[in-house]
Amino acid sequence: MDTLLVVEDNEEIQKQLRWGLGKEYKVLAAGDAAQALALFREHEPKVMTLDLGLPPDAEGSTEGFRCLEEVMGQAPWTKVIVLTGNEERESALRAVRSGAYDYYSKPISLEELKIILARAFHLAAIEEENRHLHSALSPMGREMQGIFGQSAPMLEVFNTIRKVSSCDVPILIQGDSGTGKELVASAIHQNSPRKTGPFVPINCSAIPEPLLESELFGHEKGAFTGAHGRVQGKFECAQGGTLFLDEIGEMPLSVQVKVLRFLQEKVIQRVGGRENIEVDARIISATNIDIKKAIREGKFREDLFFRIGVIAIELPPLRERGDDVLLLANFFLRRFSEMLNKRVRGFSPAALRELGAHSWPGNVRELENRVKRAVVLAETAFIEPRDLDFAVVAGGQKDSSDATSTYLTLREAKDRLEKEMVLAALEQNQGNVLKTSELLGISRPTLYDLMKKHGFSQP
Repeated sequence: MDTLLVVEDNEEIQKQLRWGLGKEYKVLAAGDAAQALALFREHEPKVMTLDLGLPPDAEGSTEGFRCLEEVMGQAPWTKVIVLTGNEERESALRAVRSGAYDYYSKPISLEELKIILARAFHLAAIEEENRHLHSALSPMGREMQGIFGQSAPMLEVFNTIRKVSSCDVPILIQGDSGTGKELVASAIHQNSPRKTGPFVPINCSAIPEPLLESELFGHEKGAFTGAHGRVQGKFECAQGGTLFLDEIGEMPLSVQVKVLRFLQEKVIQRVGGRENIEVDARIISATNIDIKKAIREGKFREDLFFRIGVIAIELPPLRERGDDVLLLANFFLRRFSEMLNKRVRGFSPAALRELGAHSWPGNVRELENRVKRAVVLAETAFIEPRDLDFAVVAGGQKDSSDATSTYLTLREAKDRLEKEMVLAALEQNQGNVLKTSELLGISRPTLYDLMKKHGFSQP
């Protein structure tokens, strides 16, 4: 049976709550702040009700706020429900901003209070489970620089990383945009014998084709207009370490030839140079496109594919990772709350439902950005769907006041928002699929699927 702490100096209200809630909870009662804090430290209840007007300041709220501050300092995940009179609504709102979970105006309706308490205990249980999940992360997960997960697909990824880190062979990481390919590459490097060497990432799709060869291989003085001196490329910068070729599927064929030569012979030539330069670097590549399709279309060399993909790691999209969504959401919430000095303690029940229901086309990157936005915009201690920029109910209303709120058009609202975003991005980029997919933070195959889903013509 869950323990409920009732902090109330009115003995009649104490008796009413003991009698009315005693079947559902183990009810502890305190009449002042000192007694309340003693009971709190002894029993550590997940939920408590708090009357702000406690002796010796029964007509004010100083003792109530002192009690609230002490509880939040000791266990900020505690769900404190402030019981207040209608004329004290401003104090109640201040309490919520200070960390209280909710407030309820007297006179008390036991049936209404029971609903609020049930919701509070439910949320407390979810948050406790997520804290346990976070603390139960494997040592490997903590070593991988922000890669977290307990779902079966991610545990398989972690296991593969353990196996391949010590094997000095090329790795190809595949997955949608935002799934964490660079983090995985960095984790492999950090757990490899090359960890004392440099980890050098380069996004092959972000550099114009005429400049990419020079960025990778460097150039000699006079190699082209503006080449005023010798410059080392990323390959040489990665000497003794790891070179991460992100979005290698976008690499021009002319550059692919030179990368293939390096993988075969371990030598490079700078642009405008003739000297063979030996480079000792491991190659890890990543792509979010269907590379086998690119091979069939003549856009990617098959022999290079076999060289870079000695071992392939497939990263699952966030929508296939189950409860990892909540695990990551809580991780980002704690990170950004500390970074931005915000007293945000968790997610409301409605926000948790929305996190679980969203399809996450932008994957972990989208989740991170939404949570960061929510922490910045949150006006209370608990993030609501509106803070996450979710449209949740019919008529465009965003209501999270009831744990049993009816989400009549959740799928329709999500699809409508998805369609509007895709259409706006396509119009902004004049139908350019590559630029549109980059703007939305998704892969081109995913964009094509969304265009087909919503009836947009493909170029």
